[in-house]
Amino acid sequence: MRKFPMILALAALPLAGLSAQAATDPVEGIWLTESGGAHIEIAPCGQSMCGTIIWLKDPNREDGTPKRDINNPEEDRHDDPIIGLQMIKGFEKEEPGVWEDGEIYDPESGKTYNSNMISRDADTLEVEGCVLFFCQEQTWTRIKP
Repeated sequence: MRKFPMILALAALPLAGLSAQAATDPVEGIWLTESGGAHIEIAPCGQSMCGTIIWLKDPNREDGTPKRDINNPEEDRHDDPIIGLQMIKGFEKEEPGVWEDGEIYDPESGKTYNSNMISRDADTLEVEGCVLFFCQEQTWTRIKP
């Protein structure tokens, strides 16, 4: 009789490993940018993390039409809506909650910056954008896991 619980415990070990592997990374979720102007949804895309603009505080231009990616250096992207735009991509995982060597796109300037993301705690994400050796950091706040 005593062997039965031991067999169940041993059989559960591989399942415990699977649930740990399936756990989400701390950077995944929906984040409010430091300015409060946008919500960014960060989710896996292949082996990397990607971030998409899913909400804007001011989603429309003065004429009432949705904001478009008019500052993009690629002219054929000027009609793309800002909401739905992928602005974060190409990160490499260093460890859970630490992603480096990615890119972040700023639709306001049309520029792309080298970027790193670090989850400081469950509700705080530091996002860094760099050009050469000059970096600027923003603190984003979690809205939803």
